[in-house]
Amino acid sequence: MSRHAADGYRVDLTQPHTLAPALEGAKAVFLLTAADFLARGNLQDVVEVVRTAGVRRVVLLSSQGVGTKRHPSIHEDAVTGSGLEWTILRPGNFASNAYAWAESIRSHHVIQAPFVDVALPAVDPADIADVAAAALIEDGHANATYTLTGPAAVSPRQQAAAIQEVLGTPIQVTELTREQARQGMLAFMPAPVVESTLDILGSPTPGEQEVSPDVQHILGRAPRSFADWVTRNADAFR
Repeated sequence: MSRHAADGYRVDLTQPHTLAPALEGAKAVFLLTAADFLARGNLQDVVEVVRTAGVRRVVLLSSQGVGTKRHPSIHEDAVTGSGLEWTILRPGNFASNAYAWAESIRSHHVIQAPFVDVALPAVDPADIADVAAAALIEDGHANATYTLTGPAAVSPRQQAAAIQEVLGTPIQVTELTREQARQGMLAFMPAPVVESTLDILGSPTPGEQEVSPDVQHILGRAPRSFADWVTRNADAFR
């Protein structure tokens, strides 16, 4: 949040010095890295630029997989060891992952997914944004770690049913093997992230299937459901 927030800056987090101009006057920073940043960048260097700029508060979008030891903690470690006031957000399965089915639903009324009857509580990205905003601008979130989930665990088959209900069009569910899913995911994810993600999707721990109270606690309302997300984004599937 900078006094120059209306201006645009081109920043490459793999070259942390490029971030410095955007931080002038900022009091809080939200950090979100791409999936391949772990291989190409160093968040500790980014955080050092943030600290040197006089920013007091950092909110990091991490992953529930860090808490369940599926994913490395290196990014969280960079933030929690920075000496800054920090908040860690650990969302699990995103409702918006369903966008991956949009083309096949529009073209053939079909979704393809692995582990179609394994349920996880999909979180609405709008809830993540609301929690992030609260952590950035409100006091009371210093050195806190929040797990962000939706209100109920839903399987891919149940997600398809929710989309079908909103669209009013029958949708066929085709189950992929783990290897078929792996090959597709490798197009946009590093291999280690693919494997850990498939582990979560196929063999979640009880903690990964549990609904967290954190969204309710922070926002004072229940998290949005997957059906709510579909209703707001139905045009993507038509």
